[in-house]
Amino acid sequence: MNSRKTFECFGLVIHGFGLEDTLSHIEDTKTHGGQSWIVTANPEILLYAKRTPSYWQTIRQADLRLVDGTGLQFVGWLSGASPKRLRGADLAEALIRQAAEQGRSVAFVGGDPGVADKAAWAMRQKYPALRVVSEQGGTIDAEGVGDAANEEVLHRLTMNAPDVLFVAFGHPKQEEWIKRHLADLPSVKVAVGVGGTLDFWAGAATPAPKLLRAIGLEWFWRLIREPRRWRRILDAVVVFPLVFLSDRLRQKK
Repeated sequence: MNSRKTFECFGLVIHGFGLEDTLSHIEDTKTHGGQSWIVTANPEILLYAKRTPSYWQTIRQADLRLVDGTGLQFVGWLSGASPKRLRGADLAEALIRQAAEQGRSVAFVGGDPGVADKAAWAMRQKYPALRVVSEQGGTIDAEGVGDAANEEVLHRLTMNAPDVLFVAFGHPKQEEWIKRHLADLPSVKVAVGVGGTLDFWAGAATPAPKLLRAIGLEWFWRLIREPRRWRRILDAVVVFPLVFLSDRLRQKK
């Protein structure tokens, strides 16, 4: 059986690590005094990166680009690798559970007004030992530049000195924001862009049933719940694999 976990997609190295290998990488980086920036990559993010050179350069700087999406896992198989799929929400909760057990603190930044606070409360209910701060984050543009409210958030984060940072501005904003500010937050040992995960924890959105998640049909659940997202879902489910295959054929020629 092929044990290779990494492969390339649109010129970016994708790390098909499972949870255990990802946590091991984070611990190893922390031991050597570094910071881990993790992108939970999915077809939508990678299509945007292909179409937007500046964003491609941004996520190229991340330490890990994990496989969050069945479509990306399929691309890994086509590339001759055997990547594992690791949902961003599963990684985030594993980091929270670990932080609670080890006495480390976490910070939630982003989401609609009130969402970060509700998500923090939900996680404290689930993990009573968890130390967590929450910030709405202000207004962020597509280059990751924030308004005055965001500058105040950065100041408070510096004072609170969290060990783990979850940023929920959605792509490309969250990745651009992390690129700009991670070095300014030396207490942070791992930063992850978590998209809509805070919405799930806050009860503002309903996650797909476990069966659909297990067989990679979360997109179908999203289409049923939010039909207005059909264009984004079409990109992820249909356009992404076609563009990837087209690129491969072009390279072979």
